[in-house]
Amino acid sequence: MLLFPSILHVFSLCAGSSLRLDVTMSRKVVRASKFRHVFGQGVKADQCYDDIRISQMTWDSNFCSVNPKFVAMIVDASGGGAFLVLPLNKTGRIDMSQPTVCGHTGPVLDIEFCPHNDNIIASGSEDCSVMIWEIPEGGLVTPLNDPVVKLEGHSKRVGILSWHPTAHNVLMSAGCDNVVILWNVACGEAMVRIDSVHPDLIYSACWNRDGSQILTSCKDKTIRVLDPRKGTVIAEKEKTHEGSRPVKAVFVSDGKILSTGFSRMSERQVALWDPKSFGEPLTLQELDTSSGVLLPFFDPDTGVVYLCGKGDSSIRYFEVTDEAPYVHYLSMYSSKESQKGMGYMPKRGLEVNKCEIARFYKLHERKCEPIVMTVPRKSDLFQEDLYPDTMGPEPSVEANEWFEGKEGQPILISLKDGFATTTKSKEFKVHKSLLKTTSAAMGHQHDNTGEVHALQKEVKTLKETVEELTKRVSELESKN
Repeated sequence: MLLFPSILHVFSLCAGSSLRLDVTMSRKVVRASKFRHVFGQGVKADQCYDDIRISQMTWDSNFCSVNPKFVAMIVDASGGGAFLVLPLNKTGRIDMSQPTVCGHTGPVLDIEFCPHNDNIIASGSEDCSVMIWEIPEGGLVTPLNDPVVKLEGHSKRVGILSWHPTAHNVLMSAGCDNVVILWNVACGEAMVRIDSVHPDLIYSACWNRDGSQILTSCKDKTIRVLDPRKGTVIAEKEKTHEGSRPVKAVFVSDGKILSTGFSRMSERQVALWDPKSFGEPLTLQELDTSSGVLLPFFDPDTGVVYLCGKGDSSIRYFEVTDEAPYVHYLSMYSSKESQKGMGYMPKRGLEVNKCEIARFYKLHERKCEPIVMTVPRKSDLFQEDLYPDTMGPEPSVEANEWFEGKEGQPILISLKDGFATTTKSKEFKVHKSLLKTTSAAMGHQHDNTGEVHALQKEVKTLKETVEELTKRVSELESKN
């Protein structure tokens, strides 16, 4: 008789625990997040950039860079390297005779717009050089083959470029010579040369949010956090991903690191690491067996990371939080055509009145298609929770100050009234006055021909001086 109630009791306990389990499971499935319903959408055909010969190079960079004024794409070029820079509104079919930036003697491998001046773009090439270009207001009307500055210091092709997020005129380049160089672009000088850290090819290199650390991934399967000014390793993790295909890594919130790579069985993986205790990953998820390298784009304002695979036809997105499993799958944008590259618009270039939280520029074989990521909201009012103050175009420290040890925190702007594109870009100065007046003239739309000629003469003289100094440095180095 006593047995019966005890069995009932066990049953009730089991039922209760399974009920609790069901509740817990369902809670996990419907994790509350304002980004759960984010959806991606390609724009109409007339808003794409058509008839463009996108580069056929097999290199794992974005091949595209965008800002609120321009979109730039690496294109095929005979007898050298070139890229196309178009005003954002110049959509539709692009004429074959559209002028390009074409000063490199080898194919261009990476391009990146300066975050502090929308008219300045850097390019790295197979010809071992890095070039800095100034794009005229309104775009190119003639081919551009004279860079403002030519940076020479790599002995093999340069495949990775990244501007410092807060210091003006600081650029990082990484080459196939396994060397990372930090340049003071204002004087065309290599200030830091990190040449004894990476024993093999560098797959990715990027800054943290305030530019006080660099993160690299290497063919030796190790990711490293570096002190940029000392060139020393702060933390490193070997065998981040077991597979032999390229690993990419970016800083995410709270100094954590998100990496994409491959397992030994060639499955694509995404992992989250805490460099303070680099032992085991906080999470490691296997995605699929595609062969394309996953390019990660992290938005610090929303905590959303977008993974765009080279050769894929989809963009996956995840939310990174501080609760397990830390990297939460949100959704996937899929289309029919595969992507050869991807540009990512800075937050200040988005349409906040349409609840747009990200915009990608997807490169096809012959065109570039903007893809808009939107949070569905009914209200037309400014959604403060979607748009916290974000990184603005103003740098917080000059290059020479930064190299001397001064840190610069990001200067944030509100997007409440939309970003004013009339905001003055930071002047691009080289050798004291080089281009200073030109930038100002462009900003105020003055047209003083005599002044421009005088400046062009000054530019030529200064370029000759730079070339002479570079030659002397090379001679001295070869003697040593």
